[in-house]
Amino acid sequence: MAEPLEEVIGYRFGDAGLLKLAMSHKSFTSESGSGACNERLEFLGDSVLAAVVAHQLFSEYPDEPEGNLSKKKSLLVSRPSLAAWAEELGLGQHLYLGVGEETTGGRTRQSLLANALEALIGAIYLDGGYDAASVFIRTWCARRHGSLLETDHKSRLQEILQKKHKVPPTYEIASSAGPDHDKTFTVTVRIGEDRLGTGTGKSKKEAEQAAARDALSRM
Repeated sequence: MAEPLEEVIGYRFGDAGLLKLAMSHKSFTSESGSGACNERLEFLGDSVLAAVVAHQLFSEYPDEPEGNLSKKKSLLVSRPSLAAWAEELGLGQHLYLGVGEETTGGRTRQSLLANALEALIGAIYLDGGYDAASVFIRTWCARRHGSLLETDHKSRLQEILQKKHKVPPTYEIASSAGPDHDKTFTVTVRIGEDRLGTGTGKSKKEAEQAAARDALSRM
């Protein structure tokens, strides 16, 4: 038996009807004639999500230009990201679906899960206000940030060094080991003759990211 959704998300609704509405797909309301579906809440939740994520990134990265903030925001609010979040919450188990949608795999469909998550955010916002929605969203962002920033270490390091030294870092392969189909690379990142960090990875790109991460940690 699925754990109650309020326990999973860590928020208890004052108006339980909002939670049911957020989980009600249009296929269910069409077949049951039970009234409204979650599409309006989805519209609202999409805007709340964008506002909270933008606010958090604006606060956490005071020196980042607008373009970089936009890229980070796009990754956090993308459909695959939201679908992954919904899957973590087990949202599919709590959806109200019509028979047709149920039999064609609606409970695991990424687009449907992402939309339901946005509707849930909209419902939390209506029930508890901006602060309640912000806590819910920021908890997810905190978990996602590690994987999000993994792809951004090199860019971040280059921005810092360009500002401070007016030159970008350089990456060099220090060593490689293993057979051709399973090599491990070790990369060193430098500025001039100074070694800033070292990292390993299964590809040159992965090793460069690890070296940049190491350099950032030493700063």
